Amino acid sequence: MGEQRIVLWRHGRTAWNAQRRFQGQSDIELDDEGRGQAQRAAGLLVHLKPDRIISSDLSRAFDTARELGALTGIEVRADARLRETFAGEWEGLRRPELLERYGEKLARWASDSDARPGGDGETRIEVADRMVAAINEELVHLPQDGTLVVATHGGSARAAIGALLELPPAQWACLGVLSNCAWSILTQNTTGFGPAWRLQEYNAGSLPTPALADDR
Repeated sequence: MGEQRIVLWRHGRTAWNAQRRFQGQSDIELDDEGRGQAQRAAGLLVHLKPDRIISSDLSRAFDTARELGALTGIEVRADARLRETFAGEWEGLRRPELLERYGEKLARWASDSDARPGGDGETRIEVADRMVAAINEELVHLPQDGTLVVATHGGSARAAIGALLELPPAQWACLGVLSNCAWSILTQNTTGFGPAWRLQEYNAGSLPTPALADDR
């Protein structure tokens, strides 16, 4: 029996990324570097032979996904549930500004899955819930050995990975920050023991190498 595979792919760089601004759900386009990153990454991910591609509807993620869609001939489906965390009044602020004006709240948000960024933003659990719901709906249409590519954002990808691996929310902070256009790969656990998904690759820029042995 084959195993389904989920590829969570962060978008390419934007001007706000380069300026270290908190993007949240602000719709910031890829810059020239980001477009090049998306093209290079798509040239690798095409070898995973994706069956379906879904994307955040924000342009930086959708334009990243379209590079892979162009190589595979697969239509990219946009889904607003795959957006980055809404961060209220924090959006657009640079990292030094956030530290100066909201240092204590920023530190709490980094480690507390119930904290709300920007006062009225989304908690990490709320982000994970919408991400996982969108992914699960797509998995129903995926072949048993199929690959689903999810073009999304750094924070939303990390929340989804933590939830899919069934990690306690308090431990999601152990997942490191994702690089622009890097991806993480989850494979279905068909053993019947443990979480439904296993982490195969994290924050990768190359394709996974087959394992010669396994301890399962």
